[in-house]
Amino acid sequence: MHMLSLGPLGANCYILETDQKNAVAVDIGGDPEILLRLLRQQGLQLDRILLTHGHYDHMGGVARVQQETGAPVYIHGDDLGMLTDPVQSLATPMGMQGFEPVPDGKLLSDGDIIRLDDLELTVLHTPGHTPGSVCYLGNGLLFSGDTLFRQSIGRTDFPGGSMPQMRKSLTRLNGLSGDLLIYPGHNGASTLEYEKEHNPYLRDYI
Repeated sequence: MHMLSLGPLGANCYILETDQKNAVAVDIGGDPEILLRLLRQQGLQLDRILLTHGHYDHMGGVARVQQETGAPVYIHGDDLGMLTDPVQSLATPMGMQGFEPVPDGKLLSDGDIIRLDDLELTVLHTPGHTPGSVCYLGNGLLFSGDTLFRQSIGRTDFPGGSMPQMRKSLTRLNGLSGDLLIYPGHNGASTLEYEKEHNPYLRDYI
C-alpha cells in the first residue's frame, strides 16, 4: 500500500495494489499529477476510485485522474451531489479554487463488497461527518475517512453533519472485532485497540 498526502488540506490518499498490478485509490484530494506519477513509476493500472465522502478536500483530484485512467469513482448516494456542486462539496465555502465536477459517480450502499483480484473491501455506511460518509473494511485494515481520526473524530458542524449520527457510527466502529489498522482521512494511522483506550469519543461518549 502507498499513502500520499494530497491537496491543500493534506487529505490522505491510499493506493492499494494487487499482485496483478491493479490498484484501487481511496480518496484523491488534489495534486493528481503526484498520484499519476506514482502509478506510472509502480507500473499500476488504476481500476477504481473509492471516496470516503464528498468533501472537496477528498475528491479534488478525481476528475483529472479519471481523464488519464478511465477509472470509475464510487461514492455513497447521500453524498453524490457533492461531486458536481462546489457549494455542497465545500470547495466554494472553503475558498478552494479550480473545482472540477465529476458527473458520473457510481453509488455505494452499506454492506457492498468491493473486489479486485485478491483484494476485498466491505463498505460501512458511517454518517455523521457527512450524510454519505463511509469506511472501507478489509484485510485487517479500516479506511475511516473523516469519521475516525487518531484520538479524535471528524467535524459534525458542516452542512449535513450530525453528532447523533456520528455517535451511532462510532458505536458501530467500536464494535468491530480484531485490532484493526486504522488509516484515516487526515494525519497519522492508528489501531482500533489504541483508539478504544485513548480516543475520548470512543472511550467516553458513545
